[in-house]
Amino acid sequence: MDAAQDADLAGTRASAPSSPRVARLRDLDGLEMLLAGVPGHVREIYRETVLGPLTRAGRGSAAMLLETLEVFLAHDCSWTRTAEALHVHVNTVHYRVARIETLTGRDLSRLDDRVDLRAALLSR
Repeated sequence: MDAAQDADLAGTRASAPSSPRVARLRDLDGLEMLLAGVPGHVREIYRETVLGPLTRAGRGSAAMLLETLEVFLAHDCSWTRTAEALHVHVNTVHYRVARIETLTGRDLSRLDDRVDLRAALLSR
């Protein structure tokens, strides 16, 4: 990348002071790095909009559902590998994912919805 592109990114950083990290354009190789350039208040609103229903699911439920969502996405939406990672029965994963989908209004079989949820998790 050239100096002009690095300068463009520097301008973005200046308008997003609460960004968690600074990156050069050539480092923007994934969703997490892309989100690093989004202003903190925008990430916070997005996170609350997408994950808010889960965080309001109740004290014990919220943490469990967020963990299940994170592990499910990290294991490429594999029911079996998620169950193994969480040390629960696969039916428990099915139940929790159904609850996540109901609360968020998102369908985890759809790529767009999975990306929305993953971006919201990375915005924490």
